Amino acid sequence: MTAWEIIIGILLIILSILIIAVVLLQQGRQANLGAISGAADSFMEKGKARTVDALLAKWTKVLVVVFMVVVLAGMLVTQYLGA
Repeated sequence: MTAWEIIIGILLIILSILIIAVVLLQQGRQANLGAISGAADSFMEKGKARTVDALLAKWTKVLVVVFMVVVLAGMLVTQYLGA
């Protein structure tokens, strides 16, 4: 393994952990079922949740694109610089 392969491998591990964390932080699509169980949100909390979810969705897309670029770079490094 070359140093580039190790660096790209570590970068992929970090990016995958970040993607998992951002996805888990997002509110589920069935979050509105809390009203059935008696949990009520205020109006301000709902608006804040939407903006946080929008920000997390944007970061998810950015991280996935960066992840894909790093995977492609890793393939090229392995093919041309690998042993």
